Amino acid sequence: MTTIDWTGDAAWISTRQPMRKSSGLPPEAYTGTDFYELEKDKVFSRAWVCVGIAADVASSGKLLVRDVGDRSVIITRDNDGVLRGFFNSCRHRGTELAEADCEVANTIRCPYHRWGYSLDGTLVSTPLFDEVPRDDFDKADFGLASVRVDTWGVLLFVCLDDDTPDLATWLGDLPERMAGYELDNWVKRSEQELTFRANWKLVSENFQEYYHLTWVHPELAKVSRVADHYRYQGAGMYCGQTTTPVSGDDRDDWLLLPPASGLDASDLVSGRFVAIFPNVLLSVLPNHVWVMRLSPDGPGTTVETCTLLLPPSTGEVGDDVVDPTLSFWVDVNSEDIDIVEAGQRGLAKGAVPPGPLAPRFEEPLHRFQNILADHFTLSSMADIAVPSGDRPGNEDDLFGSGFNPEPPAIET
Repeated sequence: MTTIDWTGDAAWISTRQPMRKSSGLPPEAYTGTDFYELEKDKVFSRAWVCVGIAADVASSGKLLVRDVGDRSVIITRDNDGVLRGFFNSCRHRGTELAEADCEVANTIRCPYHRWGYSLDGTLVSTPLFDEVPRDDFDKADFGLASVRVDTWGVLLFVCLDDDTPDLATWLGDLPERMAGYELDNWVKRSEQELTFRANWKLVSENFQEYYHLTWVHPELAKVSRVADHYRYQGAGMYCGQTTTPVSGDDRDDWLLLPPASGLDASDLVSGRFVAIFPNVLLSVLPNHVWVMRLSPDGPGTTVETCTLLLPPSTGEVGDDVVDPTLSFWVDVNSEDIDIVEAGQRGLAKGAVPPGPLAPRFEEPLHRFQNILADHFTLSSMADIAVPSGDRPGNEDDLFGSGFNPEPPAIET
């Protein structure tokens, strides 16, 4: 078997071709152990990785524990409400500070020798350590090792690489594009975990394209019709599409909830579907948000955390009102699991060369795969380039998807 140098440009020649000449990624990108190990280092240890919902760490003393690449991090807020992130390792002899999410009151304490850290990471206690004093020891030198953390809207992010541009640069125009939803204030209603026996990229790429919609999701196709899909991506590390209008003619169970207050004419009738590189998928509707956070667990397994959020204007509503929307997404996810796992089996057992991408439906995959190629081939994240956006009204960019009858305000 030929060894591929994934950090060299030659490995990505087909990916780098213009849309109408490009091919998908080779099977090794989804099935290879060597690729997966390199991906943890090149992508998940350098990108802004979504690790949860911002509300999960809204108050001080709540400690979240997350794996990012090969590292474990803890996230909390200090007593002033400042978001903090640290590597999950005591500065004494490196012991894991927390195994799972927990409450820590005012002190993060090592379970081994009980060294204690304030919520801002400062070392504050070293029991019995000074019975025989050391001349070279100063607590101020041994605070927890910090990690970059930030939030946007409902999402919580971690970045392990100091050279990576800040989250605002990473997201590009997405915060402005979605400003009308006021996502900071949305409320978690339910959460569940699903396991796909498939590579995380297959899960993300399946979300990004609607080529499969009619055959795999007949119920979803009634409210998110293929003919009503348009591109929804400006400058930023994301791939997007929108359904305008979202229809309730044939199935209206996801329209039972009232829409968020203050939406403009476009947001009020549209569904926004955005994959933020690398690992978070957002379905933003006028009355709810469905978040899917992807956590790779080997080249052929992905754990997906699904969260349903409602706007604060919804107020208190019973399960009978929410359950139709929730069950709708559960059904859609079940259909996705089946087809994505079939894709993984085909890539593993067939291992045939990749075919051409469909310009009409799969341009977001081309964008996504080129972002992936950038991560593998760049030696420093200081050199990463945020993709530019589509040019509204330019048919060469839209590849046949047509012109949105109710375009987002940012595009007008």
